[in-house]
Amino acid sequence: MPNDFDTARLQNVHLVPLTAYHPEGGLDLTKQAEHLQNLVDAGMRVFLPGAGTSEFHSLADDEIVQLVRVTREVAGDSATIFAPIGQQISSAMKVGSEALAAGADGVMFMPFGHPYLSDQGALAYYRDVMKELRCPVMIYKKAELPSDNLLLNLARDPRMVGVKYSVNNLSIFRQTVLADQSDTQWLCGSAERFAPYFMLAGSTGYTSGAGNLCPRLTLAMYEALATGMYEEAMKLQEMILPIEHYRAREGDSFNITMLKHGLKLTGLDFGPPRPPGRILTAEEEQEIEELLVPVFEAEKKLGEEMLIAGL
Repeated sequence: MPNDFDTARLQNVHLVPLTAYHPEGGLDLTKQAEHLQNLVDAGMRVFLPGAGTSEFHSLADDEIVQLVRVTREVAGDSATIFAPIGQQISSAMKVGSEALAAGADGVMFMPFGHPYLSDQGALAYYRDVMKELRCPVMIYKKAELPSDNLLLNLARDPRMVGVKYSVNNLSIFRQTVLADQSDTQWLCGSAERFAPYFMLAGSTGYTSGAGNLCPRLTLAMYEALATGMYEEAMKLQEMILPIEHYRAREGDSFNITMLKHGLKLTGLDFGPPRPPGRILTAEEEQEIEELLVPVFEAEKKLGEEMLIAGL
């Protein structure tokens, strides 16, 4: 297992790209590549293709690998790419191995869907997969288990490079970060709504779905936070929050479908989420179109300013 992965590469926005489908249902890798190129041109360098906002639970194993491959082809060698794995242990090993061959730098364990969980069982699962893949790994925490103690234990393993932390208890998160003595990167897994507060508590980056629609805005927000320009960061967050608040409606059930409709407005129709993903009503589509007007204007303005500045 290579021990030379520079964990500082994770100190950034982690973009979870939307997944493009043909009308008949398969992946549309041509549109996927076009979208990825737009994101790269905007400055995105860390990608989690096939993860949650990419519809992980609706993708076949080979589709996750295809998404990793096209991301590497478009983003190039300088990009950092982690492939999501989970489900049955054999599936995790298979997808992980094939994704690494397709260009992933490492793998990210997705939250468990199993109803009967324990730290003991989680540790055995992680260890077996890590032993098989022998690559850099991240873990996505979205519930009580895996516990923080287990994560701190695993952080001592040189293969562990990051934790995508999506339990929004900032006090406990802070205690956990302070207890860690490794090079593991503790990352906000709750996107722009919580990123400023996580970064104050020790996070070194955050994941984003909104970045599919406004990559420059969220990258600017990250840079402002990372350099201590908190007032500027919060102004940028306010521009992005309409997206995040809408996605969070009704138990986060608009998470993907809202972004897909927004992307359609830019000229890239990725198709609706696969079932059981939410389908928008005409009224909801109109609401989204109206709230995105100022977001798209701010994104365009920032792009023009960067172009003039030669950035």
